[in-house]
Amino acid sequence: MMKQTLIIITLPPFLIFLFIIITGVEGAKRSFESYNNKNSVKLFVFGDSYVDTGNFLNSGSYNPPYGISFPGKPTGRFCDGRVLTDYVASFLKIKSPTPYALRNSSELQYGMNFAHGGTGIFNTLVDGPNMSVQIDSFEKLIEQRVYTKHDFESSIALVNAGGNDYATFVLKNGSLQNISVLTESLIEQMSLNLKRIHNLGINKIAIGLLEPIGCVPMLTVKSSYEKCDEAFNLVSQNHSQMLLQIVQQLNKQMGKSVFMTLDLYNSFLSIIATMQKSRVENSTVMNPLQPCCKGEDLKYFCGSVDDKGARKYSLCEKPEFSLFWDTVHPSQNGWYAVYMMLQSSLGQLIGEKNF
Repeated sequence: MMKQTLIIITLPPFLIFLFIIITGVEGAKRSFESYNNKNSVKLFVFGDSYVDTGNFLNSGSYNPPYGISFPGKPTGRFCDGRVLTDYVASFLKIKSPTPYALRNSSELQYGMNFAHGGTGIFNTLVDGPNMSVQIDSFEKLIEQRVYTKHDFESSIALVNAGGNDYATFVLKNGSLQNISVLTESLIEQMSLNLKRIHNLGINKIAIGLLEPIGCVPMLTVKSSYEKCDEAFNLVSQNHSQMLLQIVQQLNKQMGKSVFMTLDLYNSFLSIIATMQKSRVENSTVMNPLQPCCKGEDLKYFCGSVDDKGARKYSLCEKPEFSLFWDTVHPSQNGWYAVYMMLQSSLGQLIGEKNF
């Protein structure tokens, strides 16, 4: 198992999950009761659908039932409600940064979200900006003086990418054979991307370790949602271990802690294990490896409708009891559970600055 190097769990997983079950959706809303409008911190986000809050304009994330828990309608988040970006922003006591696709908005004071669902570190099967292109867009805003050096003195970057690169590889090659070559290339490019973000002026950068991709419902369905695919989880372990090493090397080069990791890998596994154990004692606990929203068959997806507009997907009764919303993405409460386990790491992220 990969060492849990940089994550400190603030509460036992069982207590976190019990709290979520008791409070339901309200638990996931607790962090959003107030914003500090005088807060100068800005959040800049790069990556994929796990952190995208509305950049993939023509995707299913803009169709019902996405957004059913928050804000009650689709907003371009691949979730029934809030995603990781929203919870990181709440920790910083700011509103979620505006998606780049909606940058004509007047609210640019909280930063900008460049993340785009379906994209990766390299090009994927989705026609969207890979991470390098996202950073290009960030650089253009700096050249246009939308953001200045002063803005970055208390700014933070959130980076999460890689899962779609592996999905693209498997879909193109049909297997995991020679996947280690891809991992090395991804980590090398990620290192360049991280240094580039830092060179553009951001001195605090949080990078998500790769989630256990073998546990997403798209892969657990072949075991009737009973177990994770360990071969794919091994890919996540290797990727995350190499990413940890790169982060340590970069910080050593900088002579300070510019880069830090958010341990999505172990957070997901801990929550899954806790929910599976709880199911034995409480039948109302939903199978963590099963999606809340899924297509009626392989032809359809969450949110699919036929030519007559008839719904071609099923929806669980209580999304707040699920870990996964659809076959790939966590539910709002799933993200909330992960966020609860990452809070101390986020504290390290801002600990050296008085925001």
